[in-house]
Amino acid sequence: VQLQASGGGLVQAGGSLRLSCAASGFTFSNLVVGWFRQAPGKQRELVARIDYGGNTICADSVKGRCTISGDNAKTTVFLQMTSLKPEDTAVYYCNVPFYHAWGRGTQVTVSS
Repeated sequence: VQLQASGGGLVQAGGSLRLSCAASGFTFSNLVVGWFRQAPGKQRELVARIDYGGNTICADSVKGRCTISGDNAKTTVFLQMTSLKPEDTAVYYCNVPFYHAWGRGTQVTVSS
């Protein structure tokens, strides 16, 4: 069971990014998948989550700028972030609680 997060990079404030979380060795069927982020010196925090029914939540800090979705094959979960702010700068991780699995993380840096 492995997760691979990708899609991070350097973006100017106001820009957007789409992060991908790819499953290896399993599918996301019937699982909850979360995106978390951790900025330097701060605790890891939940950004968004999607469950097996397609229900989604976004944290208050990104609400209105966040969309989490999955592909039909149930092998990739996406996190679309728009109107990015410098405070969105962090390493973004995907997580599957059922398997206690974390991806390696992808760095998102938003310049002002």
